[in-house]
This record gives sequence, C-alpha cells and structure tokens, in this order.
Amino acid sequence: MRMPISVLLLISLLIIFGGCSADETRQPISDTRLLLDTFCTITIYEPLDMSILEEAFDMCEEYEAMFSRTLEGSDIWQINNASGSPVTVNPQTAALISAGLEIGYSSDGMFDITTGRLSSLWDFGGDDFSVPTESDLETARTTANYRLVTVTDDTVQLANAETWLDLGGIAKGYIADRLAEFLKERGVKGAVIDLGGDTALIGVKPDGTRWRIGVRNPFGDSREVFGVVTTAEAAVVSSGIFERQFMEDGIHYHHILDPLSGFPARSDVVGVTLITESATVGDAYSTALIIAGSERAHNMLEQIPGFIGALLALDDGALLKYGSIDFQ
Repeated sequence: MRMPISVLLLISLLIIFGGCSADETRQPISDTRLLLDTFCTITIYEPLDMSILEEAFDMCEEYEAMFSRTLEGSDIWQINNASGSPVTVNPQTAALISAGLEIGYSSDGMFDITTGRLSSLWDFGGDDFSVPTESDLETARTTANYRLVTVTDDTVQLANAETWLDLGGIAKGYIADRLAEFLKERGVKGAVIDLGGDTALIGVKPDGTRWRIGVRNPFGDSREVFGVVTTAEAAVVSSGIFERQFMEDGIHYHHILDPLSGFPARSDVVGVTLITESATVGDAYSTALIIAGSERAHNMLEQIPGFIGALLALDDGALLKYGSIDFQ
C-alpha cells in the first residue's frame, strides 16, 4: 500500500501510553538513563518492584561493557585488536555476533557487522564530521566482509587481521530482547523497554488494551506525531538517515553506511519502522532495508523471521505499508 505523507522520515518512537480504565490507580515505575550512546527508558507496570528496574539497567551496563567497539577491554575491542588471533568471549557476545552473521548471509551483505573500520573513519559518534579521503575509504572498505568472521562456541576469529567488528546496528535490539526475557522471568506482566528507537513491548497495558507507539516527525517538534502503530507484545524498531548526519559541499551524509561502497547508503528509503517478534532481527533488518531500497524491500521482508509489519518512508514523501500492521 502506498500513501502520501507530509514528512519524509521515520527515525524514532514516542511511546503513547494512553488512558487507563477508571479503576486503574497505580502508576508504573519508570526510569531513563544515558546508556548505549542513547537515552534508555524502561517502564514496568506489574509488579511495581524497583529492584527489578535496577537489575535491568545493570544488565544494560554489563552488555555495553561487552559489546562496545570503542571501550578498551570490551569483547569487541579485544577481537578488533587481536590481529586475527582467536579470542574467547562471553557467550552472549558470541551469540550476538552469530546472529549478526546469520542476518548478513540472509540479507546478501546488506547488513554487515564488519564495518568497524568504515565506522571509525566516518566517526558519526564524534563532533568533527568530515568526508574521509578516497584512499582511506578504499582501504577500510576492503576489510568489510562478514564472511571473514568465524564463531566456534565462544571463540571468535577474524580471517583478515585488519577487520574491525561494529555491532552498532544490532546490539540495542539484542539487549532489548535479553531485557524482555529477564523481566518476564521476574514475573513482569506488562512493560515497555525503549532503547533509543529499539522498543520491546511485554504483554499489554494494565487495562487490557494494546500498546500505542507514535511515530514522530523528526523535522518538527519532538512530540509531533504523524501516525500511531497499535500492537500487543512485539518489538518495534525504527531507523532513519537523519539520526546522525552532516552536510558538506551541499551533499548530505548520514550514519547508515553501505558496506559495498563505504559511503552512506543512497537508496530511496530514508526511514524504516519494523514490527517483529524479535528486536534483534528488527534492528538489523531496519538498517538493511535502508541500504537495499524499496525495489528489493519486498523480497527481504518476506524472509524476516517473526515479521509482523513494516513502514518504509521514501524520499519522495510516500509511505509503504507491509504485512499486518495497525497504523493510523
């Protein structure tokens, strides 16, 4: 389905909790902290146990210490600085890398966890943006190839000693899934885990109604919503090309890199919102779909495990809807 919209991009989510029933007097417990290079909010409706919330944020910090590309001593830092030697890592790190490789193969390389050298060159996480030199880009591009990574039990090895892993396109989704598992194990019946655009929803709202996820207009006020996704338990993940960006010589550069060219992706898809059973899957494929473009999107969506629905914002102002999605 294709319909016009007044904005070009979906990049982040605004949780709209809506009203509760008249006899619903208890407020949820919630906290927001700066982790994973973004603002992370966890809201629990039942049970109202602050110790569970604290444990969940402790888990976020532990995962960040394992998965960070730049934090010295992390599992990923050790792999990237091992000059191709095998590295034994935490089982969670091995599982995340394996998940990234699986999606790399199934997406024909549209998603690639070996773009660490390219990410470092572009440095969209820094403050001084500039276009890398052609020679530096070519050197870094030749190190990006997901087929160069081998995972055997908890041991990871890079066939090219110059290759660097970057799990930024999948880690938040994986962490959201692990947090959801943890909360369910602790008896949580309803919760929202929002890790800066990677959202995992547990159960339904206390009054029995489904969650309402507002997709905001990134060019307007932060509370401006141009559509709402209504869903029960699921993962809702959003990615877009205007999240981290800069202009140079009249050309727009953004943080979603095409591993084949080494440059920011140049397709007609500028924003993606995916509704899936797994935030891990949604996180990685939302990136892959921006790189692939709308013509290849349909085939890619058909192979996404646990796919529920998708919204693709195009550069001509159109919005494509796929699957079973309640969007108004």
